Amino acid sequence: MGCIGLINLTGTNIYRPVLTRTSNKPYSTRGPSMAAIRAESVATEILGIFVEKNPPESKLTQLGVRSWPKWGCPPSKFPWTYDAKETCFLLEGKVKVYPDGSDEGVEIEAGDFVVFPKGMSCTWDVSVAVDKHYQFE
Repeated sequence: MGCIGLINLTGTNIYRPVLTRTSNKPYSTRGPSMAAIRAESVATEILGIFVEKNPPESKLTQLGVRSWPKWGCPPSKFPWTYDAKETCFLLEGKVKVYPDGSDEGVEIEAGDFVVFPKGMSCTWDVSVAVDKHYQFE
């Protein structure tokens, strides 16, 4: 089974990557091994939460993420409501976020770039202590 495309992060909206097919040629199983291909950023939106795994350092630098305030917490479980849109980058930790009204959770962990929408109410279930940079809009 072949690849369906690459994520195009060159668009103007960095929070909504577009999946594009790289050519009209059929996908081939021949070519460089998967081990030789550099890991790329993978972005998804689940239950209204945007999660980008392994964002490129250039994106973090462009946004000034490393100069954003930091917040952390030990393993715990607590309710939270976002009065404003929050963008964050997890330096450490592992969390499962359960939006209100859903039994399904969204797992985020160290290395994830995450956007929570304004107005979202949820429960944070922190299994590994969190350290993150964050910004509210």
